[in-house]
Amino acid sequence: MTVIDRFEGSIAVLETENGTVTLQRSLLPENACEGDVLVCENGIWRIDTETTENRRSRTKQRLSRLINKNQKRGKK
Repeated sequence: MTVIDRFEGSIAVLETENGTVTLQRSLLPENACEGDVLVCENGIWRIDTETTENRRSRTKQRLSRLINKNQKRGKK
């Protein structure tokens, strides 16, 4: 899986199973943003929308559970 970690000017920093890779931002879809899961097919990068949405949803759920857990601790 390849995920956009961040942008540094015209460079995209990607996290892969094998570590960090940099790539020219112009090679990615124009609407690509941090956290998007990418797939490279025939040398063309595209956003895997379904996987990206699933990862974001799971992250929001985890954050919500952590916030609720901390709020309950604060009330004791």
